[in-house]
Amino acid sequence: MTRDIAKYRAAKWNEPLIMEQGSPGERGVIPIEAEDEIQRKVGDVAGSLPKKARRADLPKLPEVSQMQVLRHYVRLSQMTLGMDVTPDASSGTCTMKYSPKVNEELARMHHIRELHPLQDEETLQGLLELMYRFNRIMCAISGLDEFSFQPGSGAQGIYTNACIIRGYHESKGQIKQRNEVISTAFSHPADEATPHVAGFKVITLMPGERGYPELESLKAALSSRTAGFMVTNPEDTGLFNPHMGEMVRLVKQAGGLCAYDQANANGILGISRAADVGFDMCQFNLHKTFSAPHGAVGLGCAAVGVRKDLARFLPKPVVTFDGKKYHLDYDRPESIGKIRSFMGNVQTVLKSYAWVMALGADGIRSVAETAVLNNNYLASKVTKIKGVELPWDPKVRRLEQIRYSWAKLLHDTGVTTTDMSHNLVAYGLQQYMQSHEPRLVDEPMTLEPSESLSLDDLDEYAAALKTMSDQAYKDPETFKGGPYNGAVNNHDDAQFNDPKRWAMTYRAYQRKRDAAAKK
Repeated sequence: MTRDIAKYRAAKWNEPLIMEQGSPGERGVIPIEAEDEIQRKVGDVAGSLPKKARRADLPKLPEVSQMQVLRHYVRLSQMTLGMDVTPDASSGTCTMKYSPKVNEELARMHHIRELHPLQDEETLQGLLELMYRFNRIMCAISGLDEFSFQPGSGAQGIYTNACIIRGYHESKGQIKQRNEVISTAFSHPADEATPHVAGFKVITLMPGERGYPELESLKAALSSRTAGFMVTNPEDTGLFNPHMGEMVRLVKQAGGLCAYDQANANGILGISRAADVGFDMCQFNLHKTFSAPHGAVGLGCAAVGVRKDLARFLPKPVVTFDGKKYHLDYDRPESIGKIRSFMGNVQTVLKSYAWVMALGADGIRSVAETAVLNNNYLASKVTKIKGVELPWDPKVRRLEQIRYSWAKLLHDTGVTTTDMSHNLVAYGLQQYMQSHEPRLVDEPMTLEPSESLSLDDLDEYAAALKTMSDQAYKDPETFKGGPYNGAVNNHDDAQFNDPKRWAMTYRAYQRKRDAAAKK
């Protein structure tokens, strides 16, 4: 049965920062002194460091007991929502799904935890075999020929593609001429940002009447200056562009390379492959699509794949196999170099490998089918809620996510999509993603249920949205003051939009807090 959404009330603690707790001399653990023999052999480690590399003062760390540490983080966990606590369809484009806890245990085993990236490859054969095998699996899923797992995020993976495009045209002596990359407005923003960082001018195709760019707009953008095409499909609206094969053909005919950003691949796994459409390269997010945790729970990792003749540009080292042993190949003169240190976040690769092996080929396809089914079931509920609209043709099925619009709700009541997002936490649900900037859908709400949610979960989520809509129409001013049952009441959005109020470290927070107190 679906739980009663009206009775949710979050735990709420007036919890200070860990740096503000404890007292001088208080300890949770007292490290054991090294034995005399070890001290004699090692010598004065600190004294051997150059003077400029030594700290002038001891670090100001919190001095707290074990009990205080445990209590602090348990309290914070009770104030936090996420996939392990609540049905999470809210993170749109981020593919939040259940991450099997057995995979966390695998990644924490001493066999991988105690490895060092500078060990001789002879002592890393097990890890290198795992990396090589998963490389072959990703090649089968994408149809491409070689992968790198070095990038530590989706944006780094997309940047890797941009650098490979640059390296390819440099190798042909055409980089000065071919200096433009084409993307689309509803692709991930990194598909525009990273080629710009890589030195390209970016041309953005805007959506047509069907919600995605028409072929004619691409034809108008193509020229002898075209270096590449970097695109997400389905785009962040959930719409799949049926003309993608022809668009890829036209770009390649013009001399450009095509990179498929597959961060939205959860609805097409085992169904559509990058190489079959003609793409030269792609990237997947292992920390989303392949179930490794997304965000602060785990490390990010992008899998970047290329066709055979582009493999020479991949970040080094690349794991190779000579039939007997696995090797780290650094001798790659045309490589784009390093995107991240060593081989990247190998624990994330292990978690993803375990997920794929547990599912098998049929299970991978079932993931996509269930994700699409869940998305369209949720849509059948959400589109009946007063104030919600489905942009473009509502009869066209979306794949694994949808960007809805609360524009009618705003027009009728003055309640914004931000108000709705804030109030969702009053029902024990994450604030939803609205949209990347600039907004091309008025008052957007982007939902992606993934394959992890049950029918009860989806019903509960839709029921919460309907209840909020009813409240907004009945008493909009009271509704705007919410959330009332969350751990944090309606916060000040200006704080997040004003760089003068940002504090990235505790010391920066102290300085700004003290300055504000003096005023």
